[in-house]
Amino acid sequence: MLLLILSFSHIQGQPTTTSQSDDTVRPDPLESLRKYRGGYDITNIHYWSSTAYTGIAGYVLGALWLLCGVVFGVFLVATTCCKRNRKLKRQKKKPHCHKQYYLWHILLASIFTLLAIVGTGLVLGGNAKFHSRADTIIDIIIDTADEASETIYNTTGAMKMTRTNLQGTNVDASTTRFLESTSRQLDSTADDIQRQARKNRHKIDLGLRILYVVSTVIFSLNLVAVIALTVVGVIKIRRALHIFIVLCWLITVLCWVFFGAYFFLSRFAGDTCTALQGFQQDPYNNSLSSILPCDQLLSAESVLNDVSAGVYDLVNKVNANISRIQQDSSFGVCNPFSGPPEYNYQPNNCSENQIRIGDIPELLRLITCVDPANGICNGGIPISGNDFKTVVAYTSSIQILLNSYPGMESLVNCQTVKDAFSEILEDHCKPVKRDVKIVWAGLIFLSIVMVFLVVTWSVEAYHERNRWFSDGSVKPHRAEDTIESGRVEETAKDYVNGRMHP
Repeated sequence: MLLLILSFSHIQGQPTTTSQSDDTVRPDPLESLRKYRGGYDITNIHYWSSTAYTGIAGYVLGALWLLCGVVFGVFLVATTCCKRNRKLKRQKKKPHCHKQYYLWHILLASIFTLLAIVGTGLVLGGNAKFHSRADTIIDIIIDTADEASETIYNTTGAMKMTRTNLQGTNVDASTTRFLESTSRQLDSTADDIQRQARKNRHKIDLGLRILYVVSTVIFSLNLVAVIALTVVGVIKIRRALHIFIVLCWLITVLCWVFFGAYFFLSRFAGDTCTALQGFQQDPYNNSLSSILPCDQLLSAESVLNDVSAGVYDLVNKVNANISRIQQDSSFGVCNPFSGPPEYNYQPNNCSENQIRIGDIPELLRLITCVDPANGICNGGIPISGNDFKTVVAYTSSIQILLNSYPGMESLVNCQTVKDAFSEILEDHCKPVKRDVKIVWAGLIFLSIVMVFLVVTWSVEAYHERNRWFSDGSVKPHRAEDTIESGRVEETAKDYVNGRMHP
């Protein structure tokens, strides 16, 4: 109890700040317990070791309880050997007193058994909720990474399609080379995001799954063991009682160790939620970049600005040419971007007299004559086949890029990741910290109850063992006395008979 109080008082006594580094200042066992000040970083082994060290109270209590079991076992073996080599006097106890003691013992053991069942149920329920919530959080993070990669792949796919459409036209070769190099660079970024996210997801998911399976098996076994311990204790099956005492003793050791592990997880969950809050403020300089690297997406920002500026300038040139041809300057192509330097994407900001870029190919088919015979075009605008193909390729390619623009813009601004982390902060952070707190608090309760339950049955088993040794060593002695007395009486009778019948 003293160790637990000191551990909790040390944690509660740490100063609370908004800095991530201060939140994770902890003794690091890998550095001779010097303070770790590297902040939240799941790629740093010293972060993991210092955070795992927060559960030291559970690990130490588990080791002490195991040591007590070993010492008690050695004591029993030693006393058994001694008692077999000497005779014991019968312990005289009034049957009524022994019966009253036994009833009180059964009542006490039953209360501890009931409390152990309640504690095990609390731990099993909290454990299931915690791991379910943790799996949900991991899925959100990985789905966000997959969505980010998919958005990049859609953009690079649009670039590749644009490059294909522009082949065979009079477009400068530098344009196709630019599209090819940019798409290759973005594909590499998408691959890196997927690789890092899945690698870290595999490590965390594997650790949580192993902990969940092992802990569930142990706690379920504990539920069966405490019931069986009480049953065999009541009906006095000595050998089975000893076996279940040893089993429950070992399970109690594991309960203390699991308390330390889940307390460590509660600290990790708190660190993660703090890091998510920091991510909302600065997504480009954050330790969570090892999972979802928004800083790597900054390389695409210049490309996105170039696309925006290029489309904006191109539409303005087209509209200027249309104004020279006709007097009505209100008619033209809708520019999907605002003016410099922002170049904000606003595809719906178009007047009734403006046509969207994606509708230009269909309009051209209605109002033009492609390579008319003898240059005669009835009711249309004559245009060469090569020019028509170039215009269709340009407009179709631009529209393909514009279709993927909103997703790419959201990704470059890291809005996709911010939205995902906001969902975790608002819907899952408090519940997951509450669930893991229920587990480690329930484990403290269960471990303490198990200690008293095991001690109660150990005292009873030791008491019954002493009574068994006492009975077993006195009875042979009394039998020998009876035989010896019989021989004396028989000799006396023979002596008397001899004198009466010489």
